[in-house]
Amino acid sequence: MPGLGTSLGRGGATDYQQDLMNADCIVIMGSNMAENHPVGFQWVMEARERGAEVIHVDPRFTRTSAMATKFVGIRAGSDIAFLGGIVNYIFGHEAWFDEYVKAYTNAPVIIGERFLDTEDLDGLFSGWDPALKKYDPETWQYEGMEVKSEAGSPPKGEQAGHGGAGAGMEGGEPPAEDETLQHERCVFQILKRHFARYTPELVADACGCTAEEFLYVAQKLCENSGREKTGSIAYAVGWTQHTVGVQIIRTAAIIQLLLGNIGRPGGGIVALRGHASIQGSTDIPTLSNTLPGYMQMPHVEDPRDLAEWIDRYKAPTGWWGKLDTFMVSLLKAWWGPAATKENDFAFSYLPRIDDDNSAYWTTEQMLEGKVKGYILVGENPAVGSANGRAQRLGMAKLDWLVVRDLVEIESAAFWYDSPEIESGELKAEEIGTEVFFLPAASHVEKDGSFTNTQRLLQWHFRAVEPKHDCRSDLWFYYHLGRILRERRKDSKDPKDRPLLDLTWSYPTAGEQEDPSADAVLAEINGHDDSGQPLGAYKELKGDGSTACGCWIYCGVFAEGINQAARKKPHWEQRYAAPDWGWAWPANRRMLYNRASADPAGNPWSKRKELVWWDPKEQKWTGHDVPDFDEQTPPDYVPPDGAEGPDAIAGNHPFIMQADGRGWLFVPQGLQDGPLPAHYEPHESPVGNPLYRQRANPALHTWKDEDPYSAPESEEFPYVVTTYRLTEHHTAGGMSRFLPYLAELQPQMFVEVHPALARARGLTHGGWATVMTPRSAIEGRVMVTNRMRPVRIRGKLVHQVGLPYHWGQRGLTTGGAANDLAHMAVDPNVHIEEVKAFTCDIWPGRRPRGAKLAQLITDLRVRAQQP
Repeated sequence: MPGLGTSLGRGGATDYQQDLMNADCIVIMGSNMAENHPVGFQWVMEARERGAEVIHVDPRFTRTSAMATKFVGIRAGSDIAFLGGIVNYIFGHEAWFDEYVKAYTNAPVIIGERFLDTEDLDGLFSGWDPALKKYDPETWQYEGMEVKSEAGSPPKGEQAGHGGAGAGMEGGEPPAEDETLQHERCVFQILKRHFARYTPELVADACGCTAEEFLYVAQKLCENSGREKTGSIAYAVGWTQHTVGVQIIRTAAIIQLLLGNIGRPGGGIVALRGHASIQGSTDIPTLSNTLPGYMQMPHVEDPRDLAEWIDRYKAPTGWWGKLDTFMVSLLKAWWGPAATKENDFAFSYLPRIDDDNSAYWTTEQMLEGKVKGYILVGENPAVGSANGRAQRLGMAKLDWLVVRDLVEIESAAFWYDSPEIESGELKAEEIGTEVFFLPAASHVEKDGSFTNTQRLLQWHFRAVEPKHDCRSDLWFYYHLGRILRERRKDSKDPKDRPLLDLTWSYPTAGEQEDPSADAVLAEINGHDDSGQPLGAYKELKGDGSTACGCWIYCGVFAEGINQAARKKPHWEQRYAAPDWGWAWPANRRMLYNRASADPAGNPWSKRKELVWWDPKEQKWTGHDVPDFDEQTPPDYVPPDGAEGPDAIAGNHPFIMQADGRGWLFVPQGLQDGPLPAHYEPHESPVGNPLYRQRANPALHTWKDEDPYSAPESEEFPYVVTTYRLTEHHTAGGMSRFLPYLAELQPQMFVEVHPALARARGLTHGGWATVMTPRSAIEGRVMVTNRMRPVRIRGKLVHQVGLPYHWGQRGLTTGGAANDLAHMAVDPNVHIEEVKAFTCDIWPGRRPRGAKLAQLITDLRVRAQQP
């Protein structure tokens, strides 16, 4: 989220998948789109049929590669070096879209003179505190712009994933700019110097491709960008699951801003979300540190007064200047009549963050015995999270564990069926964890909505009733809340008021008394004080007269109609298909589409027109809902003292940013630097070719139960990357238990190149054991040219590919790839680096029983690790 959010203003995909067919060049990187997003991939094929270049850059040759016009193989974990090379190519060949860059990005903005780059500090930015292992971003700021104190710093991580990073800026228009882009400290020149060493030769040396292959990609993307043409970039978890994942996405955003591809047909960045509602799970968050719509969860050190809190975190300009309307409306949705002006709209009812609270931090707390209970809903950390052993050991120290799933997954059965039970490290009779397994209903057994890759809410209707004891998630949480409220109804304890005052009454139906999903969506959409549904988030007010459960979803129930349930066929409506489902915000299909027109409001070209200013009607119009105030003319200049959206100029398309611009340089909101830099994965067989600073200095690690291989370890010389298969779904709970899918992919396997097979004595179809300092698993050997080795700094580096769906349970069982992975995480969003770590591989099956633990111990000793 923050990779796109800090760059552009929102963390969602900028474009919708159908629009990919309008691209002149599509670069797919960090994704195997043909196999993992096959429905959306049809539009890539449509683009190719129309003559578009389709380029796939990936460590593996996949079905996406086979359907591309060009495939380039690289080393897993070297993405920033490759993308940084494209940035350098743009500068070296003067390929940037000059008018777009000057008007729509912060390229002209001058940065304060105290800023020092990684080029100055050998891999570190100014502000690094080695004792705290974190940056102070004070020296990254715009020249002449004051920064709020640390206590009032803008949101970070996921909280910055929706433009909130601008909250610390004291004014809309930057105080110091150079429209000629010549000032040595303007963003344009800083960027140019920063990426100057990312030459084709450096890219080849760091990534393992040839300079010619790299130049082909850079040339095609640049040739297909500009006034008449646009290029698109698509990525998935192949970019996010790194210790530099946010910065990989940042580099892509820099490329697309320089080339003028954001907000234009066939352009943008398509963030491919794998699960049906991954986007929805961050919008209506399953995250510990955000509120619905990417508002910041209050911290224990924040002001207790709502007005003071809003003043601290709102942006003076842009739509985050309306934070009071978003927050007060949320509080009214949750606590209704109990949220009044006199009690600060029940602001004190919100819980407050006092620590990290992320998933892997929680695992560490479990291992230390500090967590008593754990509820797993649709999650299977015993297989799906990095370092499965640490996950299982942590669960073994709980007092109780609740698992809600379709089947008895590995996390529900860890106490009697797991590698640690087999090895004797855990004994079922000694585990005190009381496990409650509650069968869940599947999506065909319940009403509800999915929010997919392109921010599109689509309603699904219940086809059949859940069987036996299976229940929907909505049923579970509603009735859990109802029972808890009933038990505390006579309580006079103030701590129970947030529970008792909740607006917790929804219509129920059927024998199971399932709550109405429509009613929940209507509450999320919001209403005014007369009960009338709201039509758009601009109608929200900060005086308590509106209630809205998630401000970016406001409008999904406009006029009392479930807009997400619309299913009008594409042949009965215009190209953008606005009557199929509903996309946030305001049913806009393309974000930042004001940028599809030039500063004067005219389309950059007839071929790529989308929205434009109509001088006769005095409003923005076009083929999509304008992502801009419809009445604001292109020549609008905000008056002195303007606040919120009124302070955004008529030629600034990025309305969620405090200065209305796309950020090539991010002055605040990120934990690991204002610019991307190539760092090696936490475990890597080679050193950093650019800096003495080898890996991301701000990454987080946990060493007690998460040992790592040493840099350039000879004991673990190979790069391993994990991936998913079309036939199986995530940790396998929805696929390995189905006979048809189990038959299609019946066994865990390991992909290796023929040269590695010869070097290690591996036989196609035979068994292999893959080892890391965490564990060892086995799988069938697949010898294939798809996993080609790469030459890095004169060293031949082999790569090993592992699907991650298998575990102990189901119709097809096998080693869990994530047992091998470490828990070192990105500092912004705390996501694990399972796309690039190191391993060794031997022929034959892994040891059984206590011999497995002894093998890992011996490997650590040989590698001189604790």
